[in-house]
Amino acid sequence: MQRVESEKLIQKMLPYLNNQQLLCLRNALDELITTENKQVDNHKDNQQLLTKYFASKRAEGCSEKSLKYYKTTITKTLSSIGKNAKEIVTDELRNYLTNYQEVHNSSKVTIDNIRRILSSFFNWLEDEDYIIKSPVRRIHKVKVSTTVKETYTDEELEKLRDNCKDIRDLAMIDFLASTGMRVGELVLLNRDDINFQERECIVFGKGSKERIAYFDARAKLHLQKYLYTRTDSNEALFVSLYKKHTRLTIGGVESRLKHLGKRLGISRVYPHKFRRTLATTAIDKGMPIEQLQRLLGHKRIDTTLHYAMVKQQNVKIAHRKYIG
Repeated sequence: MQRVESEKLIQKMLPYLNNQQLLCLRNALDELITTENKQVDNHKDNQQLLTKYFASKRAEGCSEKSLKYYKTTITKTLSSIGKNAKEIVTDELRNYLTNYQEVHNSSKVTIDNIRRILSSFFNWLEDEDYIIKSPVRRIHKVKVSTTVKETYTDEELEKLRDNCKDIRDLAMIDFLASTGMRVGELVLLNRDDINFQERECIVFGKGSKERIAYFDARAKLHLQKYLYTRTDSNEALFVSLYKKHTRLTIGGVESRLKHLGKRLGISRVYPHKFRRTLATTAIDKGMPIEQLQRLLGHKRIDTTLHYAMVKQQNVKIAHRKYIG
């Protein structure tokens, strides 16, 4: 409501209200206008801060997918609290996280992800001298129970390979199993990215970071056989089986593996499970964690340790070897 609209309303109410009532009405309208103006100013200021923050994250190499998730999370938080980001205090953020968990019945992992994103934003405000101290500092990491995630057994991998009806699917499974790359990295690969002689390829990972991934002899043979059968001119390494032969998508890979697993009675067959299987196998065979980190393209070694699950059978063998 603008000042002019306020005055028009008061004029309309003149025949019905006495002086005292008109004065109360004017004060109430003035307060409403002040509040609305402050909310508009807060929104504008927050938008300017967010624009600068995301420009900074983009310069750091943060992917557009991550930026979109960050933007949704931070914008929703600021909108819910309804204050200038520079004036938000710890208790308001803590209450927001608590209410969010109750309303959405969110897991601890989800809440900690929100906390982590908010921490990144407010730490940036602190680094850029917009605030003295981040209000997220006193909100500690949410303790999440560790669950041992599944990996493929040797028998399951062989079963998947033996039952591929198309050479493309066999090459794709071997490639995922031997490189441990992300499915998003797989679908971006082109034929020219593959060096068959060295059994390696150039991969663009998260944040457009470039690294070299390696594949084994079996993957090489099946990939060469698949490419030999191709009649299309698409530069993509993996394409759809239909006539148009368009670049294979993440959804296409996931759907194909899911249907294959369902047909064979193997539970939860999906691309990322190959990555976790490779990490676990590498650790079990004694691969140094720093080398595995480089192989998987992880920025932080903590992430690598999270992926690498130690098999219980190897714990038993190690106990007998070192303890007796």
